[in-house]
Amino acid sequence: MPTSDLLRDHAAAWERATRHPFLLAVRDGSIPPGAFDTWLVQDARYVGDLLRFQARLLARAPRPAQAVLAAGAVALVAELAWFEELAGRRGLDLDVPRLPATAAYAGLLDRLDGVDVPAALTALWAIERVYLDAWSAAAPGAPEYAGYVAHWTTPEFAGYVDGLAAAADALGGRHDDVVLEVLDAEVAFWDMAMGDGSRGAA
Repeated sequence: MPTSDLLRDHAAAWERATRHPFLLAVRDGSIPPGAFDTWLVQDARYVGDLLRFQARLLARAPRPAQAVLAAGAVALVAELAWFEELAGRRGLDLDVPRLPATAAYAGLLDRLDGVDVPAALTALWAIERVYLDAWSAAAPGAPEYAGYVAHWTTPEFAGYVDGLAAAADALGGRHDDVVLEVLDAEVAFWDMAMGDGSRGAA
């Protein structure tokens, strides 16, 4: 099943994950104090979890999918270094415990290690596509957040997402269940940043 069909068939769930009040508040500058920093710290923890999942997926992926997965893994290493530099500038502690929604997302990634490669690759595409769409919805961002929004909406990132879609499409299959799990986890993650840290992924 083409990934484009998943966008069409689950449009309402995609809308919830990519038009969340957190994102709209970043766009207009009304985000509550501390919410953005909470999100940054938890996202840094999540990126580390995603890197481990992606490295494992790379190791079991068919040869045609390896190049895009390897490039994505390198980008995640660079993103972790960026988070470390950012934490120094903003005075953030990246070693705080995962909040429940972050821990639940890590649990989802662990479960995805147990699904077949086509499903896992489709889930990774969904993770990155929803991230791109979400920050694109926040663009250009209020002045204090515009640089961050630009960082997560580059043409290079969009090209990477397209590469994941092509790799997933080449393997075929219908993987609605994992995509819906990803979208639920994304909503829970935005909710957490807005103060509902008790919520985990559905």
